[in-house]
Amino acid sequence: MLSVLHHPQLTGCRRLFLRNYEIYINIGVHDFEKKGEQRVLINVDLYIPLELSTPKEDQLDEVVDYDFMRGTIAQRVSQGHIHLQETLCDDVARMMLAHPRVRAVCVSTMKPDVYPDCDGVGVEVFHVKEA
Repeated sequence: MLSVLHHPQLTGCRRLFLRNYEIYINIGVHDFEKKGEQRVLINVDLYIPLELSTPKEDQLDEVVDYDFMRGTIAQRVSQGHIHLQETLCDDVARMMLAHPRVRAVCVSTMKPDVYPDCDGVGVEVFHVKEA
């Protein structure tokens, strides 16, 4: 299996990341999950070609802003109840990949409060933009 960091299309990319972004959302397939919010941790890695992410003037508009990641997640979550973490991951990844500077994205979600005997349960997805 090819490691994400060794994917040939990621050569010459900068990785931006958002780690353990904690949100409370209405997610789940069980009736008890539909009655309230659950804590979810979201991680995002964006891979951006260096030619599109190397600032020359030290200005924010020369790079992808971290607010883009948080705002994209907020936009998706605001659309209402989500049944599956897979759906949340896929939707957020698709929205991130739509940014013209983003070449690839890795998104993971984790519910840390589901089982008392583990850190959490979750899903991860990786996509590379078609060249």
